[in-house]
Amino acid sequence: MLIKEIFTKSKKKKYATIPSEAAKQDVPEGIMTKCPECKKIMYTKEIMKNVKVCINCGYHHPMNAKERFDSFLDDGTFEELNAEMISENPLNFPDYLEKVEKDRKKTNINEAVVTGIGHVEGNKIVMAVMDSTFRMGSMGSVVGEKITRAIEKADELNVPFIIFTASGGARMQEGVLSLMQMAKTSVALKRFSDNGGLIISIMTHPTTGGVSASFASLGDFNFAEPGALIGFAGRRIIEQTIREELPEDFQTAEFLLKHGQLDAVINRIELKEQIANILSIHQLGGELKW
Repeated sequence: MLIKEIFTKSKKKKYATIPSEAAKQDVPEGIMTKCPECKKIMYTKEIMKNVKVCINCGYHHPMNAKERFDSFLDDGTFEELNAEMISENPLNFPDYLEKVEKDRKKTNINEAVVTGIGHVEGNKIVMAVMDSTFRMGSMGSVVGEKITRAIEKADELNVPFIIFTASGGARMQEGVLSLMQMAKTSVALKRFSDNGGLIISIMTHPTTGGVSASFASLGDFNFAEPGALIGFAGRRIIEQTIREELPEDFQTAEFLLKHGQLDAVINRIELKEQIANILSIHQLGGELKW
C-alpha cells in the first residue's frame, strides 16, 4: 500500500451526511413528545410514566378518559356504567350525528363522559371522567344523563362520587336540551348531598361554560390541576362587557384558588394519594394520616 493511500483513507470528511427518507422513517412516530410549555423534547414513555406531567417544567398534558381511569383507580377495579348510551339528534341539526360518529371511531368511546365504579387505595367510589377528545367534552343530553345516573348509583351504593371535568361547555347542536343538563345534574347532586353523600370535583384543563357553572363547582371539595383554564364566559367577552382589562392569570386554577373559588390546586402526581386520604377520612371511623 502506498503512503499516499494511507493518508487519503484516514482523512476525515468535512461535510455532514443528510439522512435518507428511509432512515427518517426508522424512528417510530410518537416516540418523542415536545412540551408546549417549556418546549423540551422528551421520550413519550417517560412522560406517560409520570402521569403525563412534564418532567422538566411540570406542565400537565391532557389526559383522555382511559388514561385517567388507569392512573387514578386501583388496578382491575374499574367497572363501566351505561357505556351503551349514545346521542340522538332531537333538533335535526345538520351533520351532527356524522360528527358524533366520527368522534366515536377516533376515541373508542360513545360519548364525552365515561362513568364507572372503582376503588382508590381500597376505597370504593363512583367516578365520572369527561373526555375533551370527544366533541371537546361538550355537554349534551347523554353527558348529563350519564352523570346523573352515576350520581344516583353512588347514592344507591352509599359511596363517594368523584368527577373529573374537561369541557368547552354546553353542546350547541342540542340547544336548550343541553342547557337543561345543568339543572338536572345539580338537582341530582343536591339530593345526593342531602343523603349524606360525599362529592369531589376535580377540574382539569379546560372546564368552561355550563359545566363550570353547574356540577363542576358543586363539590364538597372543589379541586383543580395546575394551570387549568376554568371559567364561564370567554376572556374577551368579559373584557368587552365590563370594559376593563383582566389580569394575565385570570380564569386559571391558581387565580381561582387565590380568590376562594377552589379548595386546592393539586399536582396530578400527588392527586391519588391526596384524594385517597380524603376518602379515608370520610369512611366510618376514618382517620387523617399526617
